[in-house]
Amino acid sequence: MNTNEKTQHTDPEVAHAHAVAGELRVVLGKLKRRLREEANLGEFTLSQMSALSRLEREGPATVTTLARAEGVRPQSMGATVSALEAAGFVTGTPDPADGRQTILSLTDACREWIKASRAAREDWLFRAIRTKLTSAEQEELVTTVALLNRLVDS
Repeated sequence: MNTNEKTQHTDPEVAHAHAVAGELRVVLGKLKRRLREEANLGEFTLSQMSALSRLEREGPATVTTLARAEGVRPQSMGATVSALEAAGFVTGTPDPADGRQTILSLTDACREWIKASRAAREDWLFRAIRTKLTSAEQEELVTTVALLNRLVDS
């Protein structure tokens, strides 16, 4: 063990920060799972949800572009997209620049479903904050959210 590693293990501030990092990872994982439960995602897989999220964030794309962005083979993304098309959440139109390609977009039904899903998650979170936290704790949460944003933006 080098001197730096010994210092990290014996320095109380470093040990505390390390413990907080572990606790934060665990609680954020629990929060993410709980929000996913509240979202009523139905039978969609994580791959399908990821593709929908990417199309919503980045706009229309081809299967190849989606596959590259998600780090999967185009054939795998093709199967994912086929399921989303069958569910009525994705539609394709020929690429005007390359007729062999199809540009995929979210349908209006998908956008409504995403909107309802977000509303359900926010509603659960709102109710949990209002019923489980005191006014002072709610103010602490405001500060905590600001700190989390700083961590994410670093």
